[in-house]
Amino acid sequence: MKLKLFFVLALIAVFAGGCVSNKNSAPAPAIPSGTFEGQFRRVHTSSKNGVRDTLKANVELVLNNTSGFTLTPDNTSHTIAAGHGGYVIESQSHLILFNDITYQVTTGTTDRVHLTGTYQYYYDGKVFQMANNSFLDTLSLQFDLKKRN
Repeated sequence: MKLKLFFVLALIAVFAGGCVSNKNSAPAPAIPSGTFEGQFRRVHTSSKNGVRDTLKANVELVLNNTSGFTLTPDNTSHTIAAGHGGYVIESQSHLILFNDITYQVTTGTTDRVHLTGTYQYYYDGKVFQMANNSFLDTLSLQFDLKKRN
């Protein structure tokens, strides 16, 4: 229940921020849409000894304004789970919020990451990069993707 409330409040904040007008603003940045392919990285830095552990997987991400997103990792990935759901982009802040409807919050631990939460992104029309860093910077989820032609 709290997770759903969080996403509803985040969506309201994103839409409310988009209603503010500035006539002297720069041209609107490119908004990612379409099919992207590349690498996902899960980088964990031990808080005890500073050692980094990196897990990688090849992924395909489809962003569709109407139907949402679909994430498909390669069939050998034990790092990131396939998923789909909705997303909201705040292009002025370069933030994208994902809500993977296949993700179920459990009390147990899992090694597979789901595409859910808020990511900072960079997109230039071809290169699409996203990152989500934990509060203490011990975990970083990174996507380094390119648009498929």
